[in-house]
Amino acid sequence: MSNTQSVMFVTKRPDIEMVSGQGSWLVDNHGKRYLDFLQGWAVNCLGHSDPGMLAALNAQASKVINPSPAFYNQPMIELADLLTKHSCFDKVFFANSGAEANEGAIKLARKWGRMHKDSAFQIITFDHSFHGRTLATMSASGKPGWDTMFAPQVNGFPKADLNDIASVERLINDKTVAVMLEPVQGEGGVIPASKEFMQQLRALTKAHNVLLIVDEVQSGCGRTGELFAYQLSGIEPDIMTLGKGIGGGVPLAALLSTDAVAVFEPGDQGGTYCGNPLMTAVGVNVIGQITAPGFLDDVKAKGQYLREQLLKLSDKHHLDGERGEGLLRALQLGSDMGNELVERARTMGPNGLLINAPRPNLLRFMPALNVTRAEIDQMISMLDEVMTVEIASRKQAVPA
Repeated sequence: MSNTQSVMFVTKRPDIEMVSGQGSWLVDNHGKRYLDFLQGWAVNCLGHSDPGMLAALNAQASKVINPSPAFYNQPMIELADLLTKHSCFDKVFFANSGAEANEGAIKLARKWGRMHKDSAFQIITFDHSFHGRTLATMSASGKPGWDTMFAPQVNGFPKADLNDIASVERLINDKTVAVMLEPVQGEGGVIPASKEFMQQLRALTKAHNVLLIVDEVQSGCGRTGELFAYQLSGIEPDIMTLGKGIGGGVPLAALLSTDAVAVFEPGDQGGTYCGNPLMTAVGVNVIGQITAPGFLDDVKAKGQYLREQLLKLSDKHHLDGERGEGLLRALQLGSDMGNELVERARTMGPNGLLINAPRPNLLRFMPALNVTRAEIDQMISMLDEVMTVEIASRKQAVPA
């Protein structure tokens, strides 16, 4: 293990280095293999070292990497066309991270409010939501404790309750410019917004001349079985943000809007690397693979298969069931053993398993969209093993 003293401490990391990956598997510096059901937190939508992505990256690197955002480039144009072709949006701005795309969405909504709604600026967001780690996106998020972490917060983000339309309506006033939500709250515990709620929200925002922003950084790009999660509800938002899966592992994000909302003027928005051809060339390949005939149907089928296997595991160990959409799913544990299961799964041998516990009583699964059923079965078998051990150890720890 290399000396890590020069790396700033921002999170606890195990004492290993990941050195290579292929498909659903990662390999560390000791040669141990891990079945990866994290995939960079839903980033590697095509798994590790996808051949198509590598070919696109290498081909573009031999042409031009960064001509500067002052010029158009072909991959930028091609990816923007792909995204608008497959969505209800007309305009695309490329960024480098989901937080940056969400920051842009906030700016765009406020600019629209200044121009069209008497300088309305408040954006209603939701408890337990997660929109990024910039000051504005942390303020927009409903993550417990974030309101004091880097206080004072950016003003203007009142919080409603997901799937409770009355809680949204109570917050709307003459300063409200938008409502912003994740169609599936990922960091909050894989909590889907219901189809009925999304439709009610679209109707409510239209009635009050308020924009609807969907943060699809985690739920977009095929993760739910539709290309974009808003399509599950049959609605058309005004603004959408993408990140994670759009680049399949490279730093790429996007802010999309309808023509009516695309009110940025020169100087309002930009970025040194925004829309650079190296990243957007990879994005073109990723979106091309995801939109290929049959791909999303397969994601839906495997999402249903994963759901069925998780429910069987829940029944076997007397847990509280599962929830989610497509291949973004959570197992509700019924007790606070999530962190222990994550550690046991990673350290088990001979192969480890990589999973995530966004809450102590819940496990989250974000496999590659091209994960196989055999790999799902293997994950379930490994999780069953560590769960059996953990539950038994807890029973032994209880005094007689």
